Amino acid sequence: MTLEDTTGSTTQAKDDYLERRTLRRGSAGWLLLTGLGVAYVVSGDFSGWNIGLSKGGFGGLAVATVLMGAMYACLVFSLAELSAILPTAGGGYGFARRALGTWGGFLTGTAILIEYVLAPAAISIFIGDYVESLGLFGLESGWPVYLVCFALFIGIHLWGVGEALRFSLIVTAIAVAALLVFALGALSDFHVSGLNDIPVDKTATGSNSWLPFGLLGIWAAFPFGMWFFLGVEGVPLAAEEAKDPVRSMPRALSLSMGILVLLAVVTFFAATGARGAAAVQEAGNPLVVALQGDGEPTTLSRFVNYAGLAGLVASFFSLIYAGSRQLFALSRAGYLPRFLSLTSRRKSPYLGLLIPGAIGFALAAGTGNGARMLNIAVFGATISYALMALSHIVLRRREPGLARPYRTPGGVLTSSVALVLALSALVATFLVDKDAAFIALAVYVIALAYFAFYSRHHLVAKAPEEEFAALAAAEAELER
Repeated sequence: MTLEDTTGSTTQAKDDYLERRTLRRGSAGWLLLTGLGVAYVVSGDFSGWNIGLSKGGFGGLAVATVLMGAMYACLVFSLAELSAILPTAGGGYGFARRALGTWGGFLTGTAILIEYVLAPAAISIFIGDYVESLGLFGLESGWPVYLVCFALFIGIHLWGVGEALRFSLIVTAIAVAALLVFALGALSDFHVSGLNDIPVDKTATGSNSWLPFGLLGIWAAFPFGMWFFLGVEGVPLAAEEAKDPVRSMPRALSLSMGILVLLAVVTFFAATGARGAAAVQEAGNPLVVALQGDGEPTTLSRFVNYAGLAGLVASFFSLIYAGSRQLFALSRAGYLPRFLSLTSRRKSPYLGLLIPGAIGFALAAGTGNGARMLNIAVFGATISYALMALSHIVLRRREPGLARPYRTPGGVLTSSVALVLALSALVATFLVDKDAAFIALAVYVIALAYFAFYSRHHLVAKAPEEEFAALAAAEAELER
């Protein structure tokens, strides 16, 4: 086989290049894929979303959550179509590569990597905080806890994808069950008056008891409304390891989104109504605070506290998986150093797991600032959403005759809504944390410089995403 650059020149490569870079196919059916989609997100129900109350109040966060939920729903339906057309490990990068060319593919893949490298680092810090607050083994939050998290859960991924996804499904099921138990307990003490008890900023335009920070508060709450759904778009990264991805991927994406919407609604209303928006808006563990009306722990609050740890573990574990598969696909195609896509005898991309894990651990241990890292992750996510939605629109316009085993309801109108809302969310990240947005932008610029001056001239022609693009170009040429 050959390695081919964008100008057509080639260099020789070993014939076993792709054989040394293959994943274990058929390891995940629709149930494991659905569990993966929920696992990516479930930690966001236990903490993080509530900070949006301090930006927009109950009404502002409610509107932001509805808009961001609409964005994710539109995006998921668009991705379901794209993943049925291009069932490769590249996920969003592969879709953008086909629609927007090499630059579009790299821009999308890099944005996704920013999200999936930073988010596990942040969650490891939150896990440390939970371990310390629960008094587990007398441990305090710090680098030893972060190291155990990365070492233990990367080890399970190295064992094999089937084992890893089954573990993820079990932990996720525990977390989801705990959220439903929490909702039943909290709703028994629900008070409508608690929803709008945040003091009103009378200087803000359009402010009232439901929008205490005015209309701008809705926009500022966008990133926190996203936390109920952030990560579900990573399901297509498992396409090469899925059973019958053409059918199972759209099904898993739709089911995951449905479950997440249900969890978002019951968690949001139960937590704010039981204790009041003002009480939970800055809490690190809002569900526990919502259950402790007098500040004293209860049996239910202790249970939810432990379950919150399970939710964090589920998201941490699954995001490591997503990051490794995105890195694997970019490396296999030559966008990143090719050695990162080597797989073990158990068909795990071991360097794609170990190197991002080492970076994530270093960031967690070196900064200890989980909120800042999550804000950087959100910045990367919103860029990728906009580019993936644009890819759907471009492919619908450019290749209307392309075989589509699944078609997005609403077509380009659906993906256009996702595009507009994603761009709005991107701008909102600057309202929440300008430093995080500019840090992410700087990382993005450095990565683009690497692509511009080196890797775009050394792409692997036989990588699946590149072959799809080459076939499309050839077919277009024949039509002309």
